[in-house]
This record gives sequence, structure tokens and C-alpha cells, in this order.
Amino acid sequence: MTPVPQVMVRRLGVRDAVVVGMSAMIGAGIFSAFAPAAAAAGSGMLIGLAVAAVVAYCNATSSARLAAVYPTSGGTYVYARHRLGELWAGQAGWAFIVGKTASCAAMALTVGSYVAPDHVRLVAVLAVVMLTVLGWAGVQRTTQLSAVIVLVSLAALLVVVLASFRGGTAAAANLQPFPGSDARGVLQSAGLLFFAFAGYARIATLGEEVREPTRTIPRAIATALLVVLVVYAVVAVSSLLAIGAHGLAATSAPLQAVVEAGSWAAWAPAVRIGAAAASLGALLALLLGVSRTVVAVARDRPPIARLARLDARSSTPRTAEVTVAALVLVLVATLDLRGAIGFSSFGVLVYYAIANASALTLRRDEGRPPRVLPVVGLVGCLVLVCTLPIGAVLAGLVVVVLATLEWAVHRLR
Repeated sequence: MTPVPQVMVRRLGVRDAVVVGMSAMIGAGIFSAFAPAAAAAGSGMLIGLAVAAVVAYCNATSSARLAAVYPTSGGTYVYARHRLGELWAGQAGWAFIVGKTASCAAMALTVGSYVAPDHVRLVAVLAVVMLTVLGWAGVQRTTQLSAVIVLVSLAALLVVVLASFRGGTAAAANLQPFPGSDARGVLQSAGLLFFAFAGYARIATLGEEVREPTRTIPRAIATALLVVLVVYAVVAVSSLLAIGAHGLAATSAPLQAVVEAGSWAAWAPAVRIGAAAASLGALLALLLGVSRTVVAVARDRPPIARLARLDARSSTPRTAEVTVAALVLVLVATLDLRGAIGFSSFGVLVYYAIANASALTLRRDEGRPPRVLPVVGLVGCLVLVCTLPIGAVLAGLVVVVLATLEWAVHRLR
């Protein structure tokens, strides 16, 4: 009888890890988040983009330093357990699982919206099932597909930028008025745009499958974040120049509207294909990251320890992957896209707030980052949480309370 492996195989190098991070970030967010961000802040969404980028950088630095010290699957759940205690580890673990499960649903619904607007939920279900089965082939094959998806997504974004400047509609006047909103509107746009950035620390959740993790993880996170920051900035500026904030806010497919506004309208199908491919790439990376965090949480909790089992042949956590897929399918059937994004954002920001708090406890010999970075990241995450819709905040607080109760019951046993 083949023994069941207890440790996942380290297959991923720097390039593979960068691809995972990029495919998680260059997803549905950039193809959809510009519209609500422009509605909240007008051209001031560029300031919001900068705010979101600063918070993302601080989070990435904290996550990278922590991942180098604790190069195992589980991300902030593992860091908080070692640095802050079981209560905060539980909060981080459940925030990630719940938030990212909601994000999986959002990505799947986005795929359905672009591929078959009349059958959104059916296509979303098929996408989740297909990518879950693909994950059973092993993480290395999964990253190979991610590389293809990233290239398709970048090609679609290149079409958007070229259409903006060569389509005959770009004008500096479209940036006016600037910023076009008050501070609250700018912060709202930052919170919305942060959803598009979330994904860089997905590399850390795969820490148990990365070769030379103390060297690979920090380099991969920094590289993936820098590339995506440049891409987002170029696309945001060119889109505003082409159709202005009002044009972006008036549609649920803002980048398609940019292309259709000028003489490059015939290229609009390329953007639709790119959006669907990017959403699939993000969904693929999310399913990987959530299932690995479920494994880390289950290892410490006997009632759900079965979820931590690895498949004897592929060394992948198939039980966790199937469980996560089932939860995503429930959300696909019950939530709309806006509700899924709001709920996801709460969980993601709480997760990274705890990561920054954990990084503050690192010693100098452990690679502690400059203290200002985790402080800014922690404060930034908490401020952006407060900009979310009240429904998302209330639902997120329910998760926080339930996680606290779970910790209390676990401690009394």
C-alpha cells in the first residue's frame, strides 16, 4: 500500500512563483474595478490607485519577510500562530478562507459574464469544476497554464492601451476635473482597487511547494507586484485619457468601452477574451491558495483534520480542493458579483492587517522590515476596511465573531 505523503513536493522556482502571483493579480479586478472606482472618485481614482499600491507594497514586504522565516503553506495563518497566538491565527485563517472563497465566486461569475451573459451561473459552475480537476494534476502543471493565461491577459491590456492612444479619443481634458472627489471618495476607490491587487501573497501560501523558499519567495513577491503596478498604472491613465471617469463609471466592462470608443472598436472581442482568460487565471490561483490554507488550518484542528490529507499519487490536497470548490459553487448560486467582491475585500484586508501586525514582532536577525512599512500597511488595511459597503462590513464582522467563538471552544477543550 502506497504511504500517504505528509509534506508537499517543492517544485516551483522563481519564475513559476512569479507567474502564480501575476495570474492572481492580473485577473477580473483590472477588467472590472475601474468602473466603481471611477464612480467613487472620478479621475481621483489615480490617487486611489497610488494609495492601494502603497498599502499593497507594505503588505507584500511584510508577507515576504514572514514567508522567508516560515516557508510553509498557510501564509498569514502560520505567521500569526507563531508571532501573535492562536486567536489571531484563527482570525487570519478564516478571513482568508472566507474572503478568498468569495473572491473565487466573483472570478467565476466574471468568467460567466464575459463568456455567456445569458448563462452566467452555468458557465461559472463549469469553470470552477474544470479548474478544480486541473488542480489535481499538480501545482507545476497548473502554473504552466497560468503562464499562458497571463500572456493572453497582458495582450488584451496592450490592446486597451494602444486603442486609447491610437483610437482618436485620448485627450488631457478627459482627466478634468481632477481629482473630482473628496478624501472619502478617493479612499473608497483605493479600497475597490485593492481588490485588483490582492494576490501577490498567494506565492506565500504555496511556500511548501517552492524551491529555496527563503530566497525564492521574497524575490517572486517583489517582482510580481512591481510588474503588476506598472501595468495597472499605464492602463488606468490611458483609459481615463480615452473616455474619462464618467465613461468608465457608466459601464460594467470599462476596458471594453475604452476600445469601442475609437477607431479600434473591431478589437473589442480581444478584450473580452482577455478578460475571461484573466478571470480564469485568477480563479485558478485562488483555488490553489485557499485549499493550501485550508490544509494549514486543518492540521491544527482535529475535528477537520481530514481536510489536511494529501493524495498518495499527486501529493496534492484533493480533499481540501473539493471542499473549497463545493463552497465556491454555493456562493456562485447565491451571490451576485458586487456582493462577492465586497465580502472578499473585507476578508482580504483583515488578513493582511494581521500579516502586518505579525511582521512588527520580527527581530532584526529574522529580517525585520523597516517598522514604518508594517505600520503603514496595518493602518492602511484598517482604513480601507472602513470604506467598504455596510453589508460587506457586517457580514465580515459575523465571520470575526464566529472565528473568535471557534477559538474559545477550541481552547476550552
